[in-house]
Amino acid sequence: MGEQTYDTDRGRQAEPGHDVLVSEEERERVVERVRDAVADGRLPLDELDGRLDRIHAARTRGELRAAGSGLPAPGPRDARVVDGAPTSRFALGVFGGFRRDGGWIVPPRFTAWSMWGGGRLDLTEARFAAPETVIRAVALWGGTEIVVPDDIDLEVRGFGLFGVFGGREGRARRGAAGPAAPRVVVKGLALFGAVVTKSPRK
Repeated sequence: MGEQTYDTDRGRQAEPGHDVLVSEEERERVVERVRDAVADGRLPLDELDGRLDRIHAARTRGELRAAGSGLPAPGPRDARVVDGAPTSRFALGVFGGFRRDGGWIVPPRFTAWSMWGGGRLDLTEARFAAPETVIRAVALWGGTEIVVPDDIDLEVRGFGLFGVFGGREGRARRGAAGPAAPRVVVKGLALFGAVVTKSPRK
């Protein structure tokens, strides 16, 4: 039989993965829970620095769980945020097009280029590798369409030079999905082209 692992602080058998080293993504999730707990009044402000110090000092999942003990469980956004590897990080349409749709996993940073071509990013069934995703979209004599469903918070930044960027629908959606929704920030440039955000077709 393999050697059993025990949590010496609690005097009981440790949970599986107790001694596994934590990733920065796991650490940031607990940091976010601490900040949400302070914002909700569940955790006193004077305990914030101490909690954050323990979280950043944690090296294993067991230590990280202890640093985040007593906090509310993650909210509904975790249904959209997954631990899987991103499907792709880059899309390029040159004298042609690209398409990302279905149940693809979006990385924290995604870049899309359309040059004399076009592309479509559909986030309707997508999952995300982080609670906040930044999509950089550049359209040079081309176009990129980004479909963002109503359960995702959307912010649009950028500008169009002799082209179309953003659109009234995308800008009006900022913050509309609520505090528990994953967040997508579209940063882009449209030069003699278009970068447009829209809701799924009904």
